[in-house]
Parts: sequence; C-alpha cells; structure tokens
Amino acid sequence: MPLLLRKFKLPNGLMQEERIDDPDRIARYMKLFEKEDVKKLETGRWVWIEKDEWQLIPD
Repeated sequence: MPLLLRKFKLPNGLMQEERIDDPDRIARYMKLFEKEDVKKLETGRWVWIEKDEWQLIPD
C-alpha cells in the first residue's frame, strides 16, 4: 500500500508530519500536483509545494 508523507510547519514553528495511506485520498492529492512534480513523487523524491514538503513511498 503506497504512503504519502506531508511535512509542514505549524504557526508556532513546530514541524508536523502527516501520513496519508488511504488510496482515494492519495489519488485526490496527486491530481493537485503538476506533471513534473508527480514524476518526482513517483521516483520517491521529496517535492516542495509552497510551504509543504511531500514524498510518495510506493508499495
């Protein structure tokens, strides 16, 4: 089962990590990324979008 990691900074400055393992939710997030970012994610690299950091961990 793939896992999508999202790291973001809270208003108080602490880093938060969200682990998304629901396939439907991962598919919805993937539609938000540009094609270049999707290619990077599929290779397992970290992608920065605005202030969030994303990584896709395949099966």
